[in-house]
Amino acid sequence: MGYALPGAVIAVGVLVPLAWLDHAAAWTLGQSAGLVLTGSTAGLLFAYVARFLSVSFQTVEASLTKIPASLDDAARSLGASVGGTLCRVHLPLMRGGVLTAVILVFVETMKEMPATLLLRPLGFNTLAVAVSERTSESLWADAAAPALAIVAAGLVPVLLVVRLSAKRS
Repeated sequence: MGYALPGAVIAVGVLVPLAWLDHAAAWTLGQSAGLVLTGSTAGLLFAYVARFLSVSFQTVEASLTKIPASLDDAARSLGASVGGTLCRVHLPLMRGGVLTAVILVFVETMKEMPATLLLRPLGFNTLAVAVSERTSESLWADAAAPALAIVAAGLVPVLLVVRLSAKRS
């Protein structure tokens, strides 16, 4: 659901409870402490998690379903704990899926603009915000460098995953 909703909708959905918590804290303390949660990095990260959790979850789940249940049984019969089975059996076998999920979320987060514009702390700019600000002022030449940086930062991890998967094959 989070990936299907626009970033602005998720940002407003995060912004309303954060503003309510800020006002509740001010009412409880008897004085205004300002907007502590609203416009914080924590609110922005929560919006990113809500937005991109489904992307990472589906990628990790797909790699997890490829692991046969007999490996769990074998590890448990050899005395491995649940954590030991996770560390020694599951994570090495899921390494490619987890790496792919991290890269997908990184690239999508780097391009996310609506949630970042609404929830970012003052003075905090991302590449997408820099491109948006410059293009809204018709500074096309100035917007080219951050736009190319987005392309490069998104392309390099994808090329690394493709190269690693080709070596594994």
